[in-house]
Amino acid sequence: MTLRKLVTSLAILGALLVALALYTDARASRREAAAEAAAPPLGQLLTVNGTTVHALVKGSGPDLILIHGASGNLRDFLPLIDFLSPRYRVIAFDRPGLGWSGPIPDGSTLRAQALQLADAAVQLGVRNPIILGQSYGGSVALAWALYAPLKPAALVLVSSPSLPWPGKLDWWYQLTASGIGQAIVIPLAAAFVPDSYVNRTITDIFAPDAAPPDYLTYIGAGLTLRRETLRINAEQVNSLRPQIVEMSQSYAQLTLPIELVHGDADTIVPLTIHSLPLSQRLHNATLTIAQGAGHMPHHSQPALVLAAIDRAALRAGLR
Repeated sequence: MTLRKLVTSLAILGALLVALALYTDARASRREAAAEAAAPPLGQLLTVNGTTVHALVKGSGPDLILIHGASGNLRDFLPLIDFLSPRYRVIAFDRPGLGWSGPIPDGSTLRAQALQLADAAVQLGVRNPIILGQSYGGSVALAWALYAPLKPAALVLVSSPSLPWPGKLDWWYQLTASGIGQAIVIPLAAAFVPDSYVNRTITDIFAPDAAPPDYLTYIGAGLTLRRETLRINAEQVNSLRPQIVEMSQSYAQLTLPIELVHGDADTIVPLTIHSLPLSQRLHNATLTIAQGAGHMPHHSQPALVLAAIDRAALRAGLR
């Protein structure tokens, strides 16, 4: 190949790559706009430390804060809120950088997320809250109990990572932790991931339970596929384990009532690695095992979670 042909070929390749990048950006922007239109904020948009925090407040009674898991938003709790709001003042938050809450400095750390949400709770006049965290949200709840000035009256941890685990994270998180993943894979995912893949992912998260038939619609799954959200979620999940290692050394400080609910068929956050040994380690932790349940027992066996919340309120003297 002559030098002229080589230069021409490289120029054509470069033009094609630029065109692909522009098309990907435009397609991702359209999908993000459509996702936001389909799943608008359901609650208040607070300004906390210069950043937006989305909070849905409903009901009356003892304050009960709900913190969702990875890749999610407060919409995950909508069915539970309907059961709880007649007896509790329920405050559901979008975690920083997810849903309709804005990113924060050091937003990949549990401490920073917990302090941001605690400051939002203070704005809402929260006192002596019960804090429920599901999955990653339970790790944030533990950080809240350890680090935030507004101390919870009790914790309810549902399918939550609480102790160090062996092995590595799912391939997706390993890939998106890399520079190439952040620069190339995430924009491509935001632009081109089909609904069928999202449906399979939700099926895997709920397994062996079935996801609610309308879950994909009311959760606002498209919000998760925004580029900034994908990057922030990847950073949060990839940095979780070392924070759990550090945080678990301070669990002896937690003397408040703790209710654990965990499915014995959970393969995402296994019972035998997390809630079971934690319940044996902390005398103030009570474990409820959801027989046959996967990672989402607040959907598949909500009565167990509701009972755990009521026990937490009773143990904390709020009932």
